Amino acid sequence: MIWDNGIGEALHELKSHKLRTFLTLLGMIFGVGSVISMLMVGKGAEKEALRLIDSMGLRNLIVEAKSYSTDELKEIREQSPGLRLADLAAARETLPLLSGEAATKSLQPYILFGPAGQSKAEVVGVTPSYFELSQLSLAEGRPILEMDQEFTARVCVLGARAAAELFGSEKALGGLIKVDHQWLEVVGVLTAQSPDQGEFEGVALKGPDAQILMPLNTRLRLFRDLPFRDEIDHFIVQVQPGVASLQAAQPLAQLMAVRHKKVDDYTLIVPEALLQQHRKTQSIFNIVMASIGAISLLVGGIGIMNIMLANVLERTREIGLRRAIGARRRDIMQQFIAEALTISATGGLLGIVLGVALAYAIAGFSGWPVGWSLLPILLAVGSCGLIGLLFGIYPALKASRLDPIEALRHD
Repeated sequence: MIWDNGIGEALHELKSHKLRTFLTLLGMIFGVGSVISMLMVGKGAEKEALRLIDSMGLRNLIVEAKSYSTDELKEIREQSPGLRLADLAAARETLPLLSGEAATKSLQPYILFGPAGQSKAEVVGVTPSYFELSQLSLAEGRPILEMDQEFTARVCVLGARAAAELFGSEKALGGLIKVDHQWLEVVGVLTAQSPDQGEFEGVALKGPDAQILMPLNTRLRLFRDLPFRDEIDHFIVQVQPGVASLQAAQPLAQLMAVRHKKVDDYTLIVPEALLQQHRKTQSIFNIVMASIGAISLLVGGIGIMNIMLANVLERTREIGLRRAIGARRRDIMQQFIAEALTISATGGLLGIVLGVALAYAIAGFSGWPVGWSLLPILLAVGSCGLIGLLFGIYPALKASRLDPIEALRHD
């Protein structure tokens, strides 16, 4: 009964002093809101990072050629032959921990059109295993096969966006497109993926939607390259299950350094290391945001103590009257703690609403995803309860220790 009365009186106090209460609640609202929004956005960012790493392949190691001008390449080629299929063959023969491999070579065509018009899609020659290692799925048709690679077949697989640009509403499967001076038959169309992500931990990510994939041998034998360019743009090797990719990356890095005579004309990308770096960065971000939220909650707690002390002063005669008619010190203490908890709970509820709204606002503005979890809500409720209890104890003790006679004489 005491707690019910305390909650009712606390709500009455909130209504009686609207401006003072609102200013008191701001610290709690912003503290809880910042913690919830931070955790929701952080959870969403973690899911997105896992999705991106999964698209790169957590067990994959990627070696990518660096871009240089022609003049720079002339000097580099005096020492290093550039990234070649021989590097991939050497990795396969030297490293026993590999279970798969793939290579690619891009093309910048001067002509690329289909029945519906032109396209600016990226044209890439790939080995058949590229589809599996890059986890590409087909909406229709088939992927590049070993037979296509062996016989330099003039075939291709289109990304969803490339198919729409080149064929419009017409059926792409079985159609022909022209890439420079070569006609290619469409044998497959990829399932539509999410939009390109730009970069992840400094690594450029390109989605398959705007790509046209052809056999690597077709790309190398039927299309010319500029002088001094790398034979392939990048290759992927996949480590066996149960083997840490970071462990396999060390011998691969040593092999590439020897083959390229320590010329820094390539980049070794380890998706697992990128994931660890992302988690470390996210952890630092969480600590910073949690610290800001804790400071806001501390300010809110001080505000609660301030308003509770003001309530004790304003209601001194009321406290004296209650003590005179039989209320115990414990009853008075419970009364004011209940009021403090009610105030903090109100701030917490408003903070939850603000946090969710802020998380979606951040997501809409920056394009970051939002991840739902019970942890932010439970953390907010627990923080509010703890703040209300800690900062309500002193005013409650002060109220309970008032002398009834002196309290009744108070003006």
